[in-house]
Amino acid sequence: MIRFENVTKIYPPNAPALKEIDINISQGEFVFIVGQSGAGKTTLAKMLTAEERPTKGRIIIGDWDITKIHRRDIPLLRRQIGVIFQDFKLLPKKTVFENVAFALEVCGAPMSRIKTVVPQVLKIVGLEEKNHRYPRQLSGGEQQRVAIARALVHRPKILIADEPTGDLDAITAKSIVDLLTKINEFGTTLLFVTHNRDIVNMLKKRVITVEGGAIVADKEGGKYIL
Repeated sequence: MIRFENVTKIYPPNAPALKEIDINISQGEFVFIVGQSGAGKTTLAKMLTAEERPTKGRIIIGDWDITKIHRRDIPLLRRQIGVIFQDFKLLPKKTVFENVAFALEVCGAPMSRIKTVVPQVLKIVGLEEKNHRYPRQLSGGEQQRVAIARALVHRPKILIADEPTGDLDAITAKSIVDLLTKINEFGTTLLFVTHNRDIVNMLKKRVITVEGGAIVADKEGGKYIL
């Protein structure tokens, strides 16, 4: 499903962010990518959406080599990969429904599809009763659920969660993790980028540890020890 083959990323003038990364992730896997701030884990995630390009090496998604993806093909790639951020990135003047619908509107989806898909994903995240509220009227956990719904509208094969619980309290964070686990159980490949040791150790999934731009551990049911 996802392959990194000897991937290196060097920022000018000579700042290595990733060093000879080799990873294989199967369809439907739940994988934690962990490491301290600056370790290279977010750069690794950005490679999958072509926000960053490797200096050398190859990145394969399915049968698609995206290493030198043409700019015109990037929107198609990104419709197959949902991304959830720590800071939600919601539009404050749009309602819950409008925030989620916007992800379809920018791709030219017809209104008939928008009216069908948006209620479906809002039900998945448990916000079908709050579709007319604005972000300021929601809790942090509810805002993150809107962001998750927005990431699901294109039915992505891969979901990247980049520190999705970073600004949430422990109880709310667990509810978000439970939701992401449920989405993974539906068959979506999930990459969970985090430095939260408690969440990683609670779930006992595959853990890829990045340190200084290199993979220092890759274990099934592993633990993250700071």
